Amino acid sequence: MQFCRPPVLCSLPLPLPLLRRKRSTTFRASMGRSSTLSRFPRVAHHDLMLDLIATCESLLGPDLLPSSVPDNVLSFQSESCTSIGSLDVRYGSPGSSVDFILESWLHCQIPNGALDITTLFGFLNDSTDAPHFLLEIIQSSPTSLVLLLDLLPRRDLALSANYVDKFYQDTQVDRQRQQVEMLPQVLPYRSTSLYIRSILSPTAIAVHINCGEDEQGRMKEIIHTQLESAAKEVLQIWFDKCARSSEQMEETERSYILKRDGMTRKILETDLVDNMSRIFGADVANRVVGEIQKGYSFTKLQEDLAAKAKVRRPRENDNKGI
Repeated sequence: MQFCRPPVLCSLPLPLPLLRRKRSTTFRASMGRSSTLSRFPRVAHHDLMLDLIATCESLLGPDLLPSSVPDNVLSFQSESCTSIGSLDVRYGSPGSSVDFILESWLHCQIPNGALDITTLFGFLNDSTDAPHFLLEIIQSSPTSLVLLLDLLPRRDLALSANYVDKFYQDTQVDRQRQQVEMLPQVLPYRSTSLYIRSILSPTAIAVHINCGEDEQGRMKEIIHTQLESAAKEVLQIWFDKCARSSEQMEETERSYILKRDGMTRKILETDLVDNMSRIFGADVANRVVGEIQKGYSFTKLQEDLAAKAKVRRPRENDNKGI
């Protein structure tokens, strides 16, 4: 089954608002989200995604900066008004291993109906080599959806046995895939993009769930039992073992991680531009991608400032000694 849809990390880094200590700041995005999402159809996975986003916010709140995404990226639509979208990005605070968190909601009218795509993506920085987090739900009807749920590896797994053990074997994350794939309504899903498939782990849950006609009740049951359980477990593993981790790496290792992350971003960004242009037009696509690219500049600016601070400190000490 083919879907007209944005990239598998459906839209790249666009984070979500978090439960921070200062609620007045924290809920700027949450309040904006509530207003924006009221325009979206209430599809079967709507409440699940809101619950997962709230969980992620609660876990990562202190590690994230307030959202600064402009209103025309937080909410946008096609010229024909048949498709609407919402993207939000939260960047990691200084000292956090979180680079950014992404939240994306898209509702698209297509020739044979409607397509609803919701994405939650957690991207870590180079203070760690731990996997990124990906959750994407693509619902094409009340009884049919695609689920992509994974801890995206940042090393070549065939050459990194310790990495496999630490993040995949010891965490028993593959149990979630096994349990979901036991459902009779589940079939494997393969993205048409070889590049997207190349960045997934062997434990990725990539499935198409089809409950058949007039089985909306069964789909809701699956979403709020098996899928909710799997998504929350993988998110908790990511938070416990990845989002709070740090790794002492040689410069060559760090360079490798940065290069691999750059390739992952490029794959997703290219996919995003192509699909967003088809659905919303070039102006909206460029505006959204431009906001994403600010995140790269923001991260680099933080790194440059930190590096300059390290260089400046000894110089000041040297001057005192003269």
